[in-house]
Amino acid sequence: MSSVRLGPTSYVVLGTIALRGPSTPYDLKRFVETTLGHFWAFPHSQLYAEPARLAEAGLLDEEREDGGRRRRTYSITPAGKDAIRTWLGEPTPGGQELRDLGMLKLFFSELASDDDLSKLVREQIAAHRELLARYEWLWERFGERPELARRVLTLKAGFAIERALISFWQDLADEDLAA
Repeated sequence: MSSVRLGPTSYVVLGTIALRGPSTPYDLKRFVETTLGHFWAFPHSQLYAEPARLAEAGLLDEEREDGGRRRRTYSITPAGKDAIRTWLGEPTPGGQELRDLGMLKLFFSELASDDDLSKLVREQIAAHRELLARYEWLWERFGERPELARRVLTLKAGFAIERALISFWQDLADEDLAA
């Protein structure tokens, strides 16, 4: 295995393939969209480039179709499993990365009209309620499956975060923001 720098996207790819088995980049994209993409956002184009890089480093094996679309399917190697296990055992620094466009607009909202701010607040309440409903649907579908018990713990965090954000935006809706 060559020395390769691993970042969060590397671990998303390694962990996903370790959990779900051999995967194409498209499989990775679909899995991320419906699972961890709700709390770890990044450009999905990285899911198409990263597996080849990890294969070159010996962390994944690559199998390519001979004909047709010549899809590439990746599976995790023992070195890849070691890399993900090592990473999981490392300390995790506190704090979180938040990329919330609604919050960014709220920060600059003194430059907006009162109507635009009210619209933003209403849109954010609706958006967070929709995301909470999606989490509830995922919980109903997967929450009681014992083989997914640890993965669905992130849904509990999602519930708490979305409920807090709904409450935050609802409090703003109840205030006189024109002041």
